[in-house]
Amino acid sequence: MPALIPTDHYATITWLGVVPDRAAGLKAVPREVLALGFDGPEGEDHGGLTRPSCSRVLSQYPRDTVIRNTRQLCVMSAEELTAIAAAMGVDALDPSYMGATVVIEGIADFTHVPPSSRLQAASGATIVVFHGCPSGAKGSGLTAGTPATCQTMEADSILKAIGQTYGRFHKRNPTAT
Repeated sequence: MPALIPTDHYATITWLGVVPDRAAGLKAVPREVLALGFDGPEGEDHGGLTRPSCSRVLSQYPRDTVIRNTRQLCVMSAEELTAIAAAMGVDALDPSYMGATVVIEGIADFTHVPPSSRLQAASGATIVVFHGCPSGAKGSGLTAGTPATCQTMEADSILKAIGQTYGRFHKRNPTAT
């Protein structure tokens, strides 16, 4: 049985960006084109073949252990960004405030795409999906410099809106077969 089975799911890339200096902030800078290598996009501060371990993997590695970098891109769904914006009570959510690298449209429940799935272009260029919370979802990146409506929201309210949206997309019907 093959591990990777082709599907009829298609998406369109609607936005590209990089976080050039995460020490200065997690806001992504829009790009028209991304030059991608095995170490991630050119100009992306989250890139690199390896990285120091952080709080996300403390159960596997002591902090600052050099590990393989599997989070070079932050791929987000346009549909899920729209749902988060609605939960926050704003018209739209600029993906740059979430630290996005790529926004795709056409896979509405993108958070249900299983880890290790492949997003593959006709050219053969392939992205392996690895799930995690977008950097901007921590709250602080989303409040600094965002539209006035978002600036007046407490970080907890922003996280609640994101959690409600991601929770809705993650909930599964236990009786489905």
